[in-house]
Amino acid sequence: MVHNNAFLTLVKEAQPRVKEIDLQEAVEKSHQPGAVLVDVREDHEWIHGRAAGAVHLGKGIIERDIEATYPDATTPLLCYCGGGYRSVLVADALQKMGYTNVFSVIGGYKAWKDAGLPIEK
Repeated sequence: MVHNNAFLTLVKEAQPRVKEIDLQEAVEKSHQPGAVLVDVREDHEWIHGRAAGAVHLGKGIIERDIEATYPDATTPLLCYCGGGYRSVLVADALQKMGYTNVFSVIGGYKAWKDAGLPIEK
């Protein structure tokens, strides 16, 4: 997918503030007690497949619903999107809201699926 320049600029500005992790680290962290793999993609993307065990809090609603869903701001939140861009923006927003253990998975769902990691439909 080709991304617009303004969107890419927004992502690049947020990246230094966000902890990005690769797939191996994401898998390791996802097995830690209390860790949550969060799919931040749109509903129509989620329906077609997702990382096994992920919860769905789309980018459009996560800021509204995160505190009710995960009130502990130290909960490890491993965010992924389709390719690793939107999850950077989500991680940045969650950190601004006081969440202290937030990560963006580099490569997102595409990398997860391409690596042959477990998925659900």
